[in-house]
Amino acid sequence: MPVIVQKYGGSSLATPELIRSVASRICSAHDSGNSVIATVSAMGDSTDDLLSIASQVSVTPDLRELDVLLSTGELQSCALVAMALKDMGKNAVSLSGAQAGIRTDSSYGKAKIADIDTSRILEELGSGNIVIVAGFQGVTNDSDITTLGRGASDLTAVALAAGLNADRCEIYTDVDGIYTADPRLVSKAKKMTTIGFEEMLELASYGAKMNPRSIELGMVYQVPILVASSFNDKPGTLIHDGENMDTTVGEIRNRVRGIATDKDVAKITVFSVVDRPGIAATLFDPLAQSDISVDVIVQNASVSGTTDLTFTVKQSDVERAMKVVKEVANDLGTTNVGKTENLAKISIVGTGMQDSPGYASTMFRSLAQAEINIEMITTSEIRITCIVGSDHVAKAAKVLHAAFELEKSE
Repeated sequence: MPVIVQKYGGSSLATPELIRSVASRICSAHDSGNSVIATVSAMGDSTDDLLSIASQVSVTPDLRELDVLLSTGELQSCALVAMALKDMGKNAVSLSGAQAGIRTDSSYGKAKIADIDTSRILEELGSGNIVIVAGFQGVTNDSDITTLGRGASDLTAVALAAGLNADRCEIYTDVDGIYTADPRLVSKAKKMTTIGFEEMLELASYGAKMNPRSIELGMVYQVPILVASSFNDKPGTLIHDGENMDTTVGEIRNRVRGIATDKDVAKITVFSVVDRPGIAATLFDPLAQSDISVDVIVQNASVSGTTDLTFTVKQSDVERAMKVVKEVANDLGTTNVGKTENLAKISIVGTGMQDSPGYASTMFRSLAQAEINIEMITTSEIRITCIVGSDHVAKAAKVLHAAFELEKSE
């Protein structure tokens, strides 16, 4: 019997009526002759509600206790979906992350999956049950509950699909696939029928609505991922590395596949740093130890033995990052530290950009003609990213979508 893993997001489970609708969709998959494992997120905005309550109880909630609290949101959804399935005449069982065998490290709030023991899930499937697993969570070797980070129910689903060697993984959300740009920003954005893991990983890492860790895991274990809507039956987008991903013959073609945007960006600059070996390590080691991710890094050319060092962090991390940087500023030979908030990343992504000239110049010229200032630039082999003011990101997305004619993409 084919094994499929499905995932349903919080917006798909926001009300009792929607929970029953999700249960009906799971029933249909089971009635089609599949063994079904469904991973669920917390209902609606319940995770935000729990965070709000925690902040009222504690100024700085303990991370271990916060994980215990936040894990209850998915447990509620898990039990309710199982109840709905039983009401529809199906045999179903709900499992927490721990009961499903998801073992993690002890990085509370951002735990990494170490291993999955699928024996309990296989036992339940063998008994004819539909298995509903609470997403976003796992357990350490010491039996402490952990969470995997916001949006990580996608990761739970892909990890289970890999561990079970499932035939496919289906991610159901409030959108009906992956678009060439955020359709809320670009009205002419087109849904893609397929996209490769490499391109999708770049899009997800730079703002597209998918958990990048889930894409990376899918790429490593070759798990095809279908992204579709739980609110309709429209065809979704298949993320995979199958053959014939692009059957267009010829080298002269537009190979920008999509545009990603991310408004959770702030910039920190350390001015007049003494230019000597070890400066970067002195600055970035404490940031890493504080679990603050750094993205774009630019160091100016040395002038009179000093240099300016600029980097970006998430807007949500900027105050913590500033505190860390100011603490090490004296070791850097300076006390002059500044920040710029309300920034955004806008990226063009496509494997066809490798070793092909013209993409950067088209991007920069288009933004210049739209009078959008570029604060910073970073690139990979298949991506070019510009940092711009967050109030310009919608305009920038429209301009670049038109410049690369993505409305004509297949």
